[in-house]
Amino acid sequence: MRFRFENQELDGELRELTRDGDVIPMQPQVFDLLLFLVEQRDRVVSKDDLVAQVWGNRPISDSALNSRINAVRKALQDDGKTQRLIRTVPRKGFRFVGDCAEMSPIMRAAPAAPAPAPAPAIVAPDRPAIAVLAFNNMSDDPDQDHFCDGISEDILTALSRVRWFFVIARNSSFTYKGRNVHIRQIADELGVRYVVEGSVRKAADRVRITAQLNDATTGSHLWAEYFDRKLVDVFAVQDEITDAIVAAVEPQIYAAENFRAQRKPPANLDAWGLLMRALSHFWRLTREDHLAAQALLEKAVAIDPNYGQALSVLATSHMACVHLGWAELAKAAPIAERAAMSAVQLDREDAWAHTALASVYFSTRRLDDALSEFETALRLNSNFCLAQGYYALALSYAGRTEDSFEAAQRAIRLSPRDPSLAIYYGIAAYARFMARQYEEAIALAREAIRHRGELTGAYRVLAVSAGMTGDAVTGQLALAELRRTQPNISLSWIATQLPWRNEADREHYLEGFRRAGLA
Repeated sequence: MRFRFENQELDGELRELTRDGDVIPMQPQVFDLLLFLVEQRDRVVSKDDLVAQVWGNRPISDSALNSRINAVRKALQDDGKTQRLIRTVPRKGFRFVGDCAEMSPIMRAAPAAPAPAPAPAIVAPDRPAIAVLAFNNMSDDPDQDHFCDGISEDILTALSRVRWFFVIARNSSFTYKGRNVHIRQIADELGVRYVVEGSVRKAADRVRITAQLNDATTGSHLWAEYFDRKLVDVFAVQDEITDAIVAAVEPQIYAAENFRAQRKPPANLDAWGLLMRALSHFWRLTREDHLAAQALLEKAVAIDPNYGQALSVLATSHMACVHLGWAELAKAAPIAERAAMSAVQLDREDAWAHTALASVYFSTRRLDDALSEFETALRLNSNFCLAQGYYALALSYAGRTEDSFEAAQRAIRLSPRDPSLAIYYGIAAYARFMARQYEEAIALAREAIRHRGELTGAYRVLAVSAGMTGDAVTGQLALAELRRTQPNISLSWIATQLPWRNEADREHYLEGFRRAGLA
């Protein structure tokens, strides 16, 4: 359907908004929001309507919704003050109020059918390709097919938000539903390296869902898990299990791709292989590994200057080194900001790119901008644990301690096998310290250190929490490890390099260090 209002046209088939014939760039979600408002212009559309239509009933904050409404208004050259086209109806919702006319669709001549030709061999993309098969219904009730399909479709949609993967469309992967076809054949026919499959068994008010990730090139199972749940709320169960599966699958693919890259001679690595090797260093959380990661990423960017993923990780690595005391802010920030801005411009729908830019804003004391970018990253990919964890850290430095702890806990719950799990425990520990829950902070910091013995931030929290409780032995041991992992640590460095919004929070942290014995 096409619509015309003022000097603008909205084409639902072409998914274009034009003004005087010029195409206005819009993010897909913003376009969906505008199209729905125009189609429903005869009524007030509630927040619940928008969440159901545009976000698939996934919970979103009011600020996220308002951000998208503002993006629609900006595309239409409208604003929240004049509300010329999009009107906010207090406590009710939103309505498109412009004079609008429906137009006949443009008839396009069908191209002449080419002469039959043999089907070309499928060429693998430059990033790993994944197929999500329809989950098998192992129940006696055929009506449960829709629940099985819903699980599969949600996993497919969530994986599609990870812009690093090529995800085969539903119409292709679901053609194997009900057929006994070998994984290797499916992989060859679809041109994929990885296949996600699973089954659903429902009995009474309980359901068991199994899922596994297969490497079709080797025939091995990379990951498998089952989930037993009570079906109190079908959609809540569906969302929970989808999140758990996607959060587990993503790092397993990175690990498999890194193993594949490690088997190649360094001179034969392409940009993707260099990125995978860089990520394996990135997750190890030591100064030496981050420097190695940056060198590999610079090589990847030299091969492909428009490689957004490499630019994103490069920026994030530089900022991680700044926060952990391994790099100077003045030197690293300009490099990181250029890389992050380039990554966002290359793909505004990539959650990694927005996380990289948020990291730059965080370290350079632009906390509001940092929080906004982290929220954008999480809207694009709600299962992106690194963004969730870093968002929690930014919330703490902004003074939102309880929100910070909840965000860190979500990252821990979402991906208990995540390579950055130690970071999330460390951030949760810091949030508890800021809330004066020192014993809990000590326990969480120790858990972080158990996962990663080189984690500078965890030793910081352990030292300050021990200082505030008067535990001199723990404080001295934490300080000794901190000086080993961050030799330049000092009260002066802490006071000048970390981006607190509130002076009282900075003083609280410094006091913990003073009591622990840091000069």
